[in-house]
Amino acid sequence: MHKQNNVVWHSHRAEQSSRAKQKGQKPLLIWFTGLSASGKSTLAGALEQSLVERNYHTYLLDGDNVRHGLCQDLGFSDQDRAENIRRVGEVARLMVDAGLITLAAFISPFRADRQTVRDLLPEGQFVEVFVDASVELCQQRDPKGLYAKALRGEIKDYTGVDSPYEKPQSPEVHIDANRLSVAESVQQILFYLHEIKALHGGYQFLSQDG
Repeated sequence: MHKQNNVVWHSHRAEQSSRAKQKGQKPLLIWFTGLSASGKSTLAGALEQSLVERNYHTYLLDGDNVRHGLCQDLGFSDQDRAENIRRVGEVARLMVDAGLITLAAFISPFRADRQTVRDLLPEGQFVEVFVDASVELCQQRDPKGLYAKALRGEIKDYTGVDSPYEKPQSPEVHIDANRLSVAESVQQILFYLHEIKALHGGYQFLSQDG
């Protein structure tokens, strides 16, 4: 007998709406996608800090961190990349169901994989943030030296070098990482969240100095 024939979904009395009401917020998955070294993790961390300071309940899933545990058995083939995003998507779905504002920072180079995660969530609870940095800028930053290794042929299937990155066609938020600072990028995302009423009323934007 197949495993799935023995597995039944159990419904419970406490639902997302009650958990969200308890926390006083709208559950969301904010999905940061972009090339390696585009600034996804830095931006996601800065946004989370800004939300926490405003008493929102959050959790950040970071690509490198997840590969230390949940996805430590996966490599970087197209198949493994897809499985990496599938697992992260399922974890993020549970966190959103728990009422959290969940942030996820992953290269997630393929549109189909990002769509798979979007389809896991109710309408309006997936916010795609495209951190749009040129390959040249990412190579200049290259904090881990990975682009240099890929260009020397020491790393195979590296996104932006010998593996493609499929840009989002209509992300909810498009960050021009070549032009905007981290603080300005955070403001742009907060403005969008305010517009869709994911933030409490009366939100005051920070000044450029603060």
